[in-house]
Amino acid sequence: MELILIFFSAAIVNNFVLSYFLGICPFIGVSNKISSAFSMGLATTFVLVITSIVTWLIYHMILLPFHLEFLQYVSFILVIASLVQFVEMFIKKVSQPIYRALGIFLPLITTNCAILGLALFIVLRDYTFIEGIFFGLGAGVGFTLAITIMAGIREELDLANIPEPFKGAPITLIVAGILAMAFMGFSGLITS
Repeated sequence: MELILIFFSAAIVNNFVLSYFLGICPFIGVSNKISSAFSMGLATTFVLVITSIVTWLIYHMILLPFHLEFLQYVSFILVIASLVQFVEMFIKKVSQPIYRALGIFLPLITTNCAILGLALFIVLRDYTFIEGIFFGLGAGVGFTLAITIMAGIREELDLANIPEPFKGAPITLIVAGILAMAFMGFSGLITS
């Protein structure tokens, strides 16, 4: 039951994008079309899950035993950069259309603060290995959910009659704020 709570807390209640404002760059930059937003969400979810596994192992098997906790930021950043390179090569080999659709946004995963935030939250909250995986999966599902919802809304906004001063970034930020408030409605359901 604890694992389910961790998953839903990370996905909905404490959504990285809408509650912690982590991962805003790809959230705003890639949410123009549902297909590219969903692909970005899946790629980010994959990186989040792999990051949770690898950073937990590095922290608990290397940094803690040798009292090198002060190196966690550097080691986590190196792991994230390496994992993103792996994901980029994998997507390029498996699906050229997705690779072309993501284009420059794929390297954005490297600088996506949601991934570094995940690694640091796992250490800060002292999650076990399995809890860390569920937390990473929940964070990825929440990121995918938020970016896909935003993409759907932005596709509809292209057809809407929006006043000139609100077109583009202003209406996008207003919608993001409204989405954040909507997700805050779930905050009493699960505490984590």
